[in-house]
Amino acid sequence: MVSLHKHSFKAMGSRCELQFYASEAAASGIINNAVARLEALEAKYTRYRPKSVTSQINRAAGGGEPVEVDSETAGLLNYAQVLFEQSDGLFDITSGILRRAWNFRSGKLPEAERLQQLLPRIGWQQVRWEAPYFYLPTVGMEIDFGGFVKEYAADQLVALLKAEGVEHGLVNLGGDIAVVGPHPDNAPWQVGIQHPRKQEQAIARIPLSRGAIATSGDYERFMLIDGERYCHLLNPRNGLSIRPQRISVTVIADQCLLAGSFASVAMLKSETDTNWLADSGVHYLQIDQNLSMDGNLVN
Repeated sequence: MVSLHKHSFKAMGSRCELQFYASEAAASGIINNAVARLEALEAKYTRYRPKSVTSQINRAAGGGEPVEVDSETAGLLNYAQVLFEQSDGLFDITSGILRRAWNFRSGKLPEAERLQQLLPRIGWQQVRWEAPYFYLPTVGMEIDFGGFVKEYAADQLVALLKAEGVEHGLVNLGGDIAVVGPHPDNAPWQVGIQHPRKQEQAIARIPLSRGAIATSGDYERFMLIDGERYCHLLNPRNGLSIRPQRISVTVIADQCLLAGSFASVAMLKSETDTNWLADSGVHYLQIDQNLSMDGNLVN
């Protein structure tokens, strides 16, 4: 008999959950395979493990020899290049080294001198990428897939569940959500959108039967200094925290990778362009500083 199975666990620094309909006999195997796939992706792309692809690439920076990557990594690097181009350079996977200057738990702004030391090591336009060979030309340069690898992983788990015969289910990786299909009675999954100013409270709920949904906001990591909010979204051109006109952006797309990327780029670009998503072809919901909503998901 098919029934709903739920499994919560932690991976990629986030609370994760699988919900899917399957028989009791099949459920444990599906869960084990899904968790193993996610753990493998984390081990492959985390910057915290010395044997990861990311660490291998970063260690080779400035050494004169490129790193040969596999086809999966090549696909992610190609996507990083597209994001850099489509965001006018604001989404840059070489900008992760700014974490050396920013500590959002400290309550202190980074020193301007430290930022100036890091900025020359940032810039996708500097990398040498001709598949399958990737090279960072300057010692101290790094890449970090953290900006979209979790969304990619959500899509991978959906593909795995489908391959296991699951037709109705949902993958939630720290709020990045991808749907296998609606409930067996065709009812959609109800997805809560985090209130950007009230923790553990939803500001809206969106029904989702297919595709994926992701949200980016200025509340994910931030600090308040003299009444000013400094969020984790940093401008790679100057190293400073952006001043977004939108405090939260939610996007629905066919894939979680696309949904998350569109949401992140929209937040980054909202300093100067609050209507970037209007002609994107995706479904979206934006929340401004006054908690007013706009977008084609509002109704």
